[in-house]
Amino acid sequence: MFAMPNSNLIENIESASSPRKRLFESGEMKLLVLHFIAQAPKFSYDIIKDVAVLVGGNYKPSTGTIYPTINYLEEHQYTQAELSADDRKQYRITPAGLQHLEENQETVKKVLDRFNTRKQIQSNEHYVDIKRAMENLKNSLRLKIQHTELNPEQILEISGKIDQAAVEIARM
Repeated sequence: MFAMPNSNLIENIESASSPRKRLFESGEMKLLVLHFIAQAPKFSYDIIKDVAVLVGGNYKPSTGTIYPTINYLEEHQYTQAELSADDRKQYRITPAGLQHLEENQETVKKVLDRFNTRKQIQSNEHYVDIKRAMENLKNSLRLKIQHTELNPEQILEISGKIDQAAVEIARM
């Protein structure tokens, strides 16, 4: 019978789930920033605010995230900067940017939907029990993995129960 030491199991689970810990997958932040600029010309601070409001919680993208994203969009001619009366750069979408955004509208919609749902669960009193239950599930899994050597059958059983709960919720 195969049993992984706990530390290896935790490492494997963390490495397998690390993409899920990221708020944005590759390219999503660029599309989101382009989406916000398409709504109206924006200063970099406005973009930071828009992203923070969308994501909710205590997240606020750093200038180290936003400026390279804006630079990328300018380099690809998706946006252009214009100096405002007070010599600040204000970004506008270009026709190429509108086309790129249109081509990726499905991805933008998925990102917006994901964060709107996340924000709703975090802030809506009606969902407090769902949020608590989700945290309980995460915590019980962490404790189980940290304190028990799970064999492949147990791992399969746990994942099956989680999958079954997902199916039942979807059918409601």
